[in-house]
Amino acid sequence: MRTAGAGCIPIGHRGDPYVCRENTLPSLRSAVRAGAGAVEIDVRLTRDGVPVLLHDATLKRLWGHDRPLSGLTADEVRRLTGGGVPTLREALACADSTRLLIDLPDASAAPAAVAQVRESGAEDRVYYCGALAALHAVRRADPDAEIALTWTTLAPPRPALLAALRPRWLNYRFGLVSRELVARHHTDGLLVSAWTADTRRSMSRLARVGVDAITTNRVGALATLLLSG
Repeated sequence: MRTAGAGCIPIGHRGDPYVCRENTLPSLRSAVRAGAGAVEIDVRLTRDGVPVLLHDATLKRLWGHDRPLSGLTADEVRRLTGGGVPTLREALACADSTRLLIDLPDASAAPAAVAQVRESGAEDRVYYCGALAALHAVRRADPDAEIALTWTTLAPPRPALLAALRPRWLNYRFGLVSRELVARHHTDGLLVSAWTADTRRSMSRLARVGVDAITTNRVGALATLLLSG
């Protein structure tokens, strides 16, 4: 298990979206080639219960079809997108040994996502973030799942919430992160990640204050920066 202070992980946000369309297999592969230590992907369910990679609730923004994912079967999604929207099973196989951070914007996808990760034997290289309800569903489905609790305020999470979710990470909006915040959570045995930092200035500041991971849309630039020290 990763420990605090072990170095900063560059995380590709939805893959490598400035190079390839987000949440696709080419984007995932591009992020890995660019030096990502982990790749964040968004997972939702089709009408027939297949977990697939898509951030939005509809296909409109990325694929030009104003159709809700929840109203389409996996076969219909594949046909409408020319196979561009991968299943979680395909993403897990594509990532090989690279870690995946599964973002669950909808709690209904959590049980199927956890089941697919387990079926693929990928428990040790997957962790989860997303809506609170989704993270509670992950914890119910897998008592040992690694959770990154997404947090958007400087007010600390309630002890009861930490006890229920048992997160390994606290996942902050990058502008909230300070050296003092990182040190406090490290003292408590938690890892700290920050999202979504795309400028060199923000990346450098986060690395200096000691975060354990940074999520970015420019994972190649971040990986280069971290390697240069």
